[in-house]
Amino acid sequence: MFTLAPKTLTLSPSPFLYKPLTKPQNPNHKLPSSHQTPHCNPPILTNDHNPLPTQNPNPKPLNSNQVPDFNPPIITNELKSTYQSERGLQFETEDTFFRHESATGRDLGVLSAKLYKQSKGQLRVLDAMCGCGVRSLRYLAEAEADFVMANDANDNNRRVIVGNLRSIERVSGEEKRWVVTHSDANRVLSECYLKKEFFDLIDVDSFGSDSSFLRNVFNAIKFNGLLYLTSTDGYSSGGHRPDCSLAAYGAYIRPMPYSNEIGLRMLIGGAVREASAQGYYVTPLFSYYSYHGPVFRVMFRVNRGSLPDSRHYGFVSYCTKCGNSQTYSWEELGQICCPCSNNIGSRSLVVSGPLWTGPLHKASYITDMLNLAEHWGWVGNGTGTDLEKLLRRMIDESDSRLPVGYIKLDEMASRAKMNSPSLSAIMSAMHKEGYAASRSHIASNAIKTNCSMTQCIRIAKELQGCSD
Repeated sequence: MFTLAPKTLTLSPSPFLYKPLTKPQNPNHKLPSSHQTPHCNPPILTNDHNPLPTQNPNPKPLNSNQVPDFNPPIITNELKSTYQSERGLQFETEDTFFRHESATGRDLGVLSAKLYKQSKGQLRVLDAMCGCGVRSLRYLAEAEADFVMANDANDNNRRVIVGNLRSIERVSGEEKRWVVTHSDANRVLSECYLKKEFFDLIDVDSFGSDSSFLRNVFNAIKFNGLLYLTSTDGYSSGGHRPDCSLAAYGAYIRPMPYSNEIGLRMLIGGAVREASAQGYYVTPLFSYYSYHGPVFRVMFRVNRGSLPDSRHYGFVSYCTKCGNSQTYSWEELGQICCPCSNNIGSRSLVVSGPLWTGPLHKASYITDMLNLAEHWGWVGNGTGTDLEKLLRRMIDESDSRLPVGYIKLDEMASRAKMNSPSLSAIMSAMHKEGYAASRSHIASNAIKTNCSMTQCIRIAKELQGCSD
């Protein structure tokens, strides 16, 4: 009698190993917590790290088993289940992929979804890679979505997802409020298109640099709908895998000091390219970077038509010699140079692109998000300070005068060979001289400004009373 050895799966020791000829068994499945890859830190579950308040815009009565917002998880050995609470909503995670640090990204998605519901009077959501289903639950309970399709490629997660959504009535009148499916995201998007089932908001919380779904996502979204995209590929945004970024997003990325902003622009640029190829154009409403992962998230407005004249799709250069950055259109490719080299091409220039070179946010839209967050009690009166700070910095970053990138104070101090003045002092001096300047939501020790590195060093030396 022959005995067959059990088939084993070998996981790659790193999520950043680029293997173009090898496909994982399930490209849309996020690894469970017991098999997390090295860059996925386990969630920090202490209240000291919880950025969100406990208010719930649509409060529901708590039963005796519910836990308050962001208390440490209750682990029951009999059920082998982990219970979490977010914005007053209780849910389970078990072995599904979940990070409580991503709550801010979910907040931003819910605020956008609610604004859409208020303006259009309806909201159909496709959560293409839903994990444990917490985003689907929040779209139903807080954004009051009329319908949510919660899809996850791993059918082992079904019990958890269905259990989390059961707090919402499944049927309203003759219409279903939610369904749970288990299929590849591209297959779901294609089937929705073929069935003419279109969505007002599609949330694709993808892992790594998988952008294959961009070919299908635009066919399943309504005109003027919302598309919420995610990337966690920090290696490509840092310029460490230019061939991978070229394959995934059509952009050859080189190392630059503001790599996390480049990651957002790379993601936007990839969406712009794919949308244009299919007769659509997309506009970023907000762009959000979070250190855990890292995670790059962008909310787009999708419309039918060609790119506008001010397409903001070009190239970015950084001079390692003087520290200045510039943007170039396709027509200017033969003119890339730096003033510090007397307008002659130099080996000190690093060029990345093509990618998005326009604004990362739309100020009026984020203002509406902030007003809604205040109405819900998520910010204001000493609550939600992190979320409020984030939204206000995004509004400041929306200044059309601000170019690509930011200046890190430690880089400026290193070039000037001096201790740096405070960030607020430098910004105040820049404003007095007529420069635009804003804090960056991406890096706490950086300034987004149209002031060059050379002038920034001069201002810093004047503040410190240093002579050249």
